[in-house]
Order: sequence, then structure tokens, then C-alpha cells
Amino acid sequence: MLPVIALVGRPNVGKSTLFNRLTRSRDALVADFPGLTRDRQYGEGRVGPRPYIVVDTGGFEPVKSQGIVKAMASQAELAIEEADVVIFVVDARTGLTPHDERIANHLRRSHRPVVLAVNKAEGLDSVHAAEFYELAMGEPNMISAAHGHGVHNMIELALSHCPDEEIPIVEDDEVQEGKAPRVKVAVAGRPNAGKSTLINALLGEERLIAYDMPGTTRDSIRVDFEYDGRDYALIDTAGLRRKGKVFEAIEKFSVVKTLQAIADSNVVILVLDAKEGIAEHDAHIAGYVLESGRALVVAVNKWDALDSYERSRIDEEMEHKLHFLNWARQIHISALKRNGLNHLMKAVSDAHAAAFAKLSTPKLTRALIEAVQRQSPPRVKGVRPKLRYAHQGGQNPPVVVIHGNSLQAVPDSYKRYLEGWFRDQFNLAGTPLRIEFKLNRNPYVEKKD
Repeated sequence: MLPVIALVGRPNVGKSTLFNRLTRSRDALVADFPGLTRDRQYGEGRVGPRPYIVVDTGGFEPVKSQGIVKAMASQAELAIEEADVVIFVVDARTGLTPHDERIANHLRRSHRPVVLAVNKAEGLDSVHAAEFYELAMGEPNMISAAHGHGVHNMIELALSHCPDEEIPIVEDDEVQEGKAPRVKVAVAGRPNAGKSTLINALLGEERLIAYDMPGTTRDSIRVDFEYDGRDYALIDTAGLRRKGKVFEAIEKFSVVKTLQAIADSNVVILVLDAKEGIAEHDAHIAGYVLESGRALVVAVNKWDALDSYERSRIDEEMEHKLHFLNWARQIHISALKRNGLNHLMKAVSDAHAAAFAKLSTPKLTRALIEAVQRQSPPRVKGVRPKLRYAHQGGQNPPVVVIHGNSLQAVPDSYKRYLEGWFRDQFNLAGTPLRIEFKLNRNPYVEKKD
């Protein structure tokens, strides 16, 4: 389970700047569906070998309760609840405010570990942090989110509150004696798309898939089962919360839970609601799966409820909104009537096999030579790249490393051509494929001034 860090503070203290610094990107994953504002953003960061999920929130006012301020406060409270640790961001230049004190009081009642980050501290000495001791939130950590000063030490301190779990794991999950590895399958999608119905159908029983584990509201729900002689582990992302919580739409879906489940899986089943159409949030989840490199199968649920016109409309929507998933198989199912499940699980098995395929260097090189013979890379400024040989550089997703000369001139269009070619030649449907270029350099050639 990836640790979850929430950024909380009043408006304009630099939370979003810190978020972008931690995720090294301005392209945050935003969950966009009724009941969840865009002020709550999710991304993945990394310190050394350890990844984590960071949650950005809007300006937090725990007392006011009207209009957009109330909505922003609600989102911040949800972020605090699902976090392992909270980074409380304050402004060194503005100094301590009554607003900061109200947030500190709220955080004390949340019983979450808190790291106090005094932002915009570039050029200031420790005297400017002294007044923040009044918050009684521990040692103030002076940082500059804009310039990166002190951020690394602060995030390491935050992660120290999230010890690694001692979970016995074998590479590619549990390899049982005499059996193939268990395939971990995350079931993701919007609320009411039919995820729980699909899980019950695969298990062959009606089952409440919710654990009430002490100390957390977002434990990953994992159910082991066997299908057609193969061992699988289903990772549910329904986001059911502890008893006593309000079961609204937002309570039934946790973005954090989905990101964690995807990171922990081998294959993702993205469940779409054919009756409701393809939503922006479906594309967000699919985009994260693509970035994470996980194998993917798209399950278009409730297909039986559509007429021929509606089916053609959904196909057009998918081609338009999910065009970047042309490598993933799309299976039409009815989870309620158990239609299409055999085709779905066959696609899951094939996607898993493709993600972990072992590609020999001779076969890859022969395929590369044939691809170049069929279509040579275009000349760029009079130079034609020379692609000489290829080898595999990784699995899950498969990585094909190509060596040659002037490869920096290979355009993206030709890279996409090679990706499609290798995918067809090695039957790699259902998994992303990475193409990497390595330049051959002559060590005896000296640079001239």
C-alpha cells in the first residue's frame, strides 16, 4: 500500500506549488464526478526508491460553512481522513494567523500525524519560524516549495510516520509450488458502474466486499479466487468506508484507493457503464493505468441494456475519448446476467501474459530489421537514423531497447509505428509497450572545440 500524504493549509500558502514539486509534474490526476470538486488533486511522488501518493486540497477553512468555502473544507476533511500523514503548510512571510490556529485545532482532533511546513522561507532565518511553535504542531520545517529548499528532508520526515508494512511478497506475487503465479487484478471504475456486481459474479456468490480493519478507513480489499484452473487475486476499488460513515457517492469511491490498487496489480479491469456513457473520470483512470505501465482490459458493462443505436454511440464515444487505449481489449459484458465473463477473463489472462512476455534479442532484432525494411525512418536535416539491433529492457510493461546511430532524430510517429509493429509481431495486446533508444557512440572520436 502506497503511503498517502495530504497537503493542508489556508489559501495561497503554496500547497499547489509544493504538490507540483513533490509530483515533479503539473499534470495532476483530478477525479471529476458529482460530489467531488476539482480542488482535490492526486499525484504520485517518490523519495529514493519509495513511492507515495500526495493529495492537494483547496484552501481550508474549518469554521465557515457556506458556499464554495464549505465544499473546499469538506474535500480537505476527506483528504485528512484518508491520509497516513498530513503536511500542514503555513506562510513564513505572512506569519502566524488566526486561520492557521483554527486549522491546527482541527488537525489535532483528526489524530493524524502532522508535519509543519513553513513555506516561502527562502532568504529567511529561523527567527521567522519561531512564532509557529505556538501551534504546538512540532518542529517547524522551513522550506521553499518554489525552489525546493528543505523539501526533501521534510518529505522524509513525513514518510517516517508511514513505516513499511511487513508483508511477505514473492516476485509477481505468490508463486505456489507447482502452480503459476497468482495474477493480481484491480477492478476500477466509477461508482455504480457495476464493479461489485462483477466481483460477485466472478466469485460465484453474493458477498459484501468490505473489511473493517482497525486504524484505517481505506484498507485494500483483496479476494483470492480461482478461475478456469488459474489463481487470481481481485483487488476491489469500491472504496467502502468504515461502518458509521455516510454512504454517499464520494464515500463509495476513493481515488486514493484506486491509485493504490492499480499500483499493486498486474492487470486492471476498467469497468465502464454503457448506459451512462464514457465520462471524463473514466479517461482519468485509464490515463493513470497507461502511465503506471499496467496491463489493461476494458469491460463495457450493461451492454445488454442497449439497443443497436446506443451501442454504436458508445463505440464512437470510446474511439473518441479513449483513443489512447487502442492496445487494450474491449469486452462487452453484463455482470448482472454473467454474460461475457469467459471472454473477459481470457482477455485478462492474455494481457498478463503479454505484460510479462520474454522477448529474445535475436527475434527482436529480426523484427526490427523487417520493420525498417518495410518502412525506413524519415530523414531529418539530411540525416537518416540507423536502427541496428534491439533487446528487451524490462517487463510489466515490456520495454524494447533499440540501439543505433542518430536515433535522437527518430520522430514520434515512427516510434508509434515501431510500437505497433512489435505489438503485432509478439502478440502484446493488452499491455502498454515502451520503446527506448540507445545511441551508439564511438569512444575514439574526440570533440573538437
